[in-house]
Amino acid sequence: MGDSLAGVALGAGSGERLRPLSLLRPKVLCPVGDDPLIDHAIGRLSSVVDDVAVNVHESQPALIRHLDHRVHLSLEQGEALGTAGGVANLRGWLDGRAVAVVNGDTWCPGGLEHLVDGWDGSTIRILVAGDEPFGPRAAVAASLMPWDVVERLPVTPSGLWEVCWRQALEEGRIETVHHHGPFVDCADAVDYLRANLASAGGSVVGKGAVVEGAIEESVVWPGARVREREHLVRAIRTDAGTTVLVRRDVSMRLDHDHRH
Repeated sequence: MGDSLAGVALGAGSGERLRPLSLLRPKVLCPVGDDPLIDHAIGRLSSVVDDVAVNVHESQPALIRHLDHRVHLSLEQGEALGTAGGVANLRGWLDGRAVAVVNGDTWCPGGLEHLVDGWDGSTIRILVAGDEPFGPRAAVAASLMPWDVVERLPVTPSGLWEVCWRQALEEGRIETVHHHGPFVDCADAVDYLRANLASAGGSVVGKGAVVEGAIEESVVWPGARVREREHLVRAIRTDAGTTVLVRRDVSMRLDHDHRH
């Protein structure tokens, strides 16, 4: 798409369902493997665009520091703008370009070449995880938004489904592409653990972590420690020493188990 397409990773969400992990760091800074979720999202966008922006909230100074000088930052103050408002707030930066949008809190390895391939820029194109049709409960892995759609989005707290996609679907202006690879919306600790286990094929020990005890189906954040005689099962150990236990089954069908 060249200079006619830019990328936006949505990163301003508060992550309330991922607490207490999201109390230690912004949700999109929680790592899958050694890399924060937001870095995975930026990498996906960078497969098809040269310019990437991330919306951040003023309450996320750690995220702002992490991204500074790497991408364009869109700072939101007061009430977070949501998915539609967050994109609309970037109109000045987009400056007439279409935009590829991904959620910064999803793990979906691989590029977005199959999303942009053959797109003529006139429709909204949605990348749906799995084979189900696009709708309000669909797992959206990414989207392409023409400029004429972006310029009509309200710069108010709002969601893309409510203010744009629902009507466009009714009018036949939505084009769907299906993604059959791994996809996890890391909404809560269960899904976050699933994403990590799927990324590594088993337990994850981050860079610089020390494991003296035993771990099973667990995540040990970079710099964290599991002491001798500890035995973590379906757990997340943070670098602050916090342990989050997951008592639900973490097995999954990667292609279409998770919904927004």
